[in-house]
Amino acid sequence: MKDGVNGVALGVFIFFFLAVTVIGFMAARWRKAENEASLDEWGLGGRSFGTWVTWFLLGGDLYTAYTFVAVPAAIYAAGAAGFFAVPYTILVYPLIFTFLPRLWSVSHKHGYVTTSDFVRGRFGSKGLSLAVAVTGILATMPYIALQLVGIQAVLDVMGVGGGETTHWFVKDLPLLIAFAVLAAYTYSSGLRAPALIAFVKDGLIYLVIAVAIIYIPIKLGGFDDIFAKAGEAFSQKNPATGAPRGALAPGETGQWGYATLALGSALALFMYPHSITATLSSRSRDVIRRNTTILPLYSLMLGLLALLGFMAIAAGVKVQNGQLAIPQLFENMFPDWFAGVAFAAIGIGALVPAAIMSIAAANLFTRNIYKDFLKPDATPAQETKVSKLVSLLVKVGALAFVLTMDKTVAINFQLLGGIWILQTFPALVGGLFTRWFHRWALLAGWAVGMVYGTLAAYGVASPTQAHFGGSSKEIPGIGEIGYIGLTAFVLNVVVTVVLTFVLNAVKAPAGIDETSPADYTADAGDPGVKVELPLARPEPASSPDTSPSTS
Repeated sequence: MKDGVNGVALGVFIFFFLAVTVIGFMAARWRKAENEASLDEWGLGGRSFGTWVTWFLLGGDLYTAYTFVAVPAAIYAAGAAGFFAVPYTILVYPLIFTFLPRLWSVSHKHGYVTTSDFVRGRFGSKGLSLAVAVTGILATMPYIALQLVGIQAVLDVMGVGGGETTHWFVKDLPLLIAFAVLAAYTYSSGLRAPALIAFVKDGLIYLVIAVAIIYIPIKLGGFDDIFAKAGEAFSQKNPATGAPRGALAPGETGQWGYATLALGSALALFMYPHSITATLSSRSRDVIRRNTTILPLYSLMLGLLALLGFMAIAAGVKVQNGQLAIPQLFENMFPDWFAGVAFAAIGIGALVPAAIMSIAAANLFTRNIYKDFLKPDATPAQETKVSKLVSLLVKVGALAFVLTMDKTVAINFQLLGGIWILQTFPALVGGLFTRWFHRWALLAGWAVGMVYGTLAAYGVASPTQAHFGGSSKEIPGIGEIGYIGLTAFVLNVVVTVVLTFVLNAVKAPAGIDETSPADYTADAGDPGVKVELPLARPEPASSPDTSPSTS
């Protein structure tokens, strides 16, 4: 690690940070709408983004600074087990091709802004809608906090903020400034700001990875030497566990954990509110379909990115916190000016998803808590004002979380958030294809999945902590170690199906479905398609047992 502040890298970092700040504020004038006082405009960019804007927005949303730092850090710490992120991003795109266009259509037709809007309209249940909204907010908060962890890692490696003995305010001032600026341009420009900045962010990331995957192996003697040194390092015993540190390929005992984590993560990814917010901002069904076919390009990038973990081992990077491994690799291997470019890519890679996540969480609160329970007659202007204020509070909460708690706590809560958000899958995706599931059964299944997942994660210990030490545990009845979220999801589905049979048999009230089969295939140009949810909900367009045809 170099002593003091890396002035050249810091200068380049500040240049790019100032550039995206200007872009963020200018975004308020981009595609400016006549009526800006609505969530459609502030929170969804006017539902006007085309294929490439949506592609960069979704890429900037899903492939975050945490991805840039944590995926290769997992490889650095444990070896091939960290590659689970690559197959899960391959699995996810065929999956979302089947249901995202349907969600876009029904949301565009009825003016839904959040997944909870759809769940309430589909099942006629405020309780189920509230459960989905609260889960989304809880799962998003630590995710935002982890973007700050990515920025802090870059600042630490550049030597900004001083050492551990430095006063906390001086040490954290750069981070405070970065998030104050983020809060300001998100408040003024809404989703348009991260949509524009995503072009810069993704361009920088692709540039840095392209250079790193060629330049660093040349300096280290080629991939043969890199893998040889990594294999030697992984064969060494971990003093805390007595087991090898890791492996270049997953062993037989880790295959269930690897497979279930990849599958569960794929099912959960587009349940996150920020993924849906970016999706609903597009202007047509075809934009969604095209994006599901070109987004896998990011998986190629992710595979190359993961290799940086092996390179960090071969380069002799030694860090106490694994999250610093890749920034430190860049610091050691790149010229100072290009290290600044790489650090800017990570820093901006935190700002884009953090902005989208805060907007998504704010929209959930505004539409599905404030409007549904506190002020049902709220006007579009009032909704927008509340959402802007809540987006600020969400950022402040995430900032306080990171500044006052150990970084591993943020990571563990993000893992717990993945377990939680997966439990909304039956209500959202199931509701897009069938009305058979009973609303009370879905709520009971969600509760069972949440309780089991939380308690199971609480019972997982690691060498450094007694609780929430990981997201894998023995699968009941199978005896193999697997992803807790997927086990909780299976329990959720079983409870939902069984109770649906029971509740339908006793003719329990099913709730009113305000959607119709044609809504799930509607496009922007179709007659009768709305772009803003009316203040009063319309009369149901179909009977309670309506089930849209599959498309």
